[in-house]
Amino acid sequence: MTARDDTPAARDDAPAGGGVAGGRPGRPGAGTAAGVPGAGSGAGPRVAAAGQQPWDAAGVAGTGSAAGPGTRPRRPWRGADRWAPRLLLLLSLVSVVTTVGIVVALAGETAVFFRSVSPVEFFTGREWTPLFAEKHFGILPLLAGTLMITVIALVIAIPLGLGSAIYLSEYAGDGTRRVLKPALELLAGIPTIVYGYFALTFITQVVLKRLFPDISVFNALSAGIAVGIMVTPLIASLSEDAMAAVPRRLRDGAYALGATRWEVARQVVVPAALSGIVSSVVLAFARAIGETMIVAVAAGSTPRLTWNPLESVQTMTGYIVQAALGDVAHGGLEYTSLFAVGMTLFVFTLAMNLLALYIRGRFREEYQ
Repeated sequence: MTARDDTPAARDDAPAGGGVAGGRPGRPGAGTAAGVPGAGSGAGPRVAAAGQQPWDAAGVAGTGSAAGPGTRPRRPWRGADRWAPRLLLLLSLVSVVTTVGIVVALAGETAVFFRSVSPVEFFTGREWTPLFAEKHFGILPLLAGTLMITVIALVIAIPLGLGSAIYLSEYAGDGTRRVLKPALELLAGIPTIVYGYFALTFITQVVLKRLFPDISVFNALSAGIAVGIMVTPLIASLSEDAMAAVPRRLRDGAYALGATRWEVARQVVVPAALSGIVSSVVLAFARAIGETMIVAVAAGSTPRLTWNPLESVQTMTGYIVQAALGDVAHGGLEYTSLFAVGMTLFVFTLAMNLLALYIRGRFREEYQ
C-alpha cells in the first residue's frame, strides 16, 4: 500500500493504533507516520504526504488532530491575498487624495484673492495690513518673520541634533542609548502650545531679559529658540538612524589604519551618512517654517519688515491664526487672503520636501 492509498478499503485495513506511512488517520485512534504522535506509531518526525499541504500536517501536529480526525485546520485569512492588496492600495491613496483636496481648496480661494490683488503687490509689497481700514497686501513682512524664526531655529537645532546623533551613534553604550534616545524623542511629543508659553515666560523673561534688557515681550529670538528645541529630536533621531546604517566594516577599516574614534566619526561616518543628515535638516526646516502655536504665542503679531530678532514679528502661520480667530467675514478679501498666505506656505513646505527627496537621492550611498 502506498502513501496515497487512501481508499476506504485501505483505511479499513489499517490496524488500530498503527500507522500508515504518509496517510491520514482513518478513524480515531489510528495514527500515521505523518500524523499524530502519541496516538499512532510515534515513529519519526511528521512530514506532509504527497499531495498534502504542509499546513495539513502541521494542523494535526501535537494535538492528536485537535480539529478532529480527517479535518483540515481553519484558515480564516485564506482569501487575504485577494482583497488585502486592494485595501492597502485604498489606505495608501488616502494621503494622495488629502493632498489633492488641500491643493484644490487653497487654489480656488487663492484665485479669488488674486482677482482683487495684484500678484506683484502681493509678493513685493512691504506692508501687510489686511485687517486695517487702509489695507495693504504685501507679504514680505510675513515672509521675513517666518524665515528669521526658521533660521534661528536651525542655528539652535543643527548643532544640538547632530551632536546628539554622533554621541548616540559612536560613543554611547547600549544602556546609555536606550535611555537617552527615548528621552530626546520625548521632546517631540510635547504640545507646541507648551513650548510657546515656555518661550514667553522663561526664555524671554528669565534668560533673554538678562542679556538684552530692551528686548520686547514678544520677540522673534525666543520663538526661534523654542522652535529649535522642538525640531532638535527630528534631526537627532533621523541623523542617528542614518549613522547607524553605515556598515561596521568602514569603521573597522579606519580603526585598523590608526584613526581615533573622533576621526572615524568625522571623516568616515558623517560623510557616509550625509544624505540622511541633510534630509533630516531639510525636514526640520519644513517643520519649523510651518510651526504655528509657538510663534503665535511668543513672537507676537506685528507684521514688520525687520531683521532684528529682539522685536516682535509676525509669521505666515501667525497671521492665519490671528485672522481665523477674528471677525473676518466669509468670502471677503480678508478671508481669501488667508488662503493666499496658506498657499504660499504650502508651496514653501512642498519645495522643502522635494529638496529633501532630491538630496537623499543625489547623495545616497549604498553598501553591499
